[in-house]
Order: sequence, then C-alpha cells, then structure tokens
Amino acid sequence: MAGLSMGIVEVDIHGMNRFQAKNLIAGRLKRAGGDIYRIRVIHGYHNGTSLKDMVRKEFRGHPKVLRVEVAMNPGETDLVLREF
Repeated sequence: MAGLSMGIVEVDIHGMNRFQAKNLIAGRLKRAGGDIYRIRVIHGYHNGTSLKDMVRKEFRGHPKVLRVEVAMNPGETDLVLREF
C-alpha cells in the first residue's frame, strides 16, 4: 500500500484471495481520514475477474464509499470517498 499522491491511496491486492483482499480494503477504508478522497484498488485482470467483481460488489454499498468508479486501466477500480 503506497500513497500515489495527496488524497489518493493505492491498495494492491494481487495474489490475495477474496477474504484477504476484502479485509485489507475494509481496514484501509476504516483508517481513511479526511485527507483521503480516493482509494485505488489494483486487482489486475489477467487472472480472472474474481477480485475485480468482489471489489465492485462488496464496496459499492460501503458507508464511506460515495461511488465505485471503473478506471481506464481494466486492472484497477477506484473507491471514491468524497469529491475532490
């Protein structure tokens, strides 16, 4: 997990199972302060859609997530917490 730029945090879930990935993302959402407005989840796309589908389904209704955005890169999904 690394800061991409101010307000955007990347969470790389490559190689994780759905349970591990969901817990990592949920923990990052829980710790996200007011300075974070977007969490970019890097799930990849060459090895199937299980992680991508989980991210887009599970976090669409999360109380901290304003909306889920499909990124230009098919291996990423952005969780928008607030407008910049």
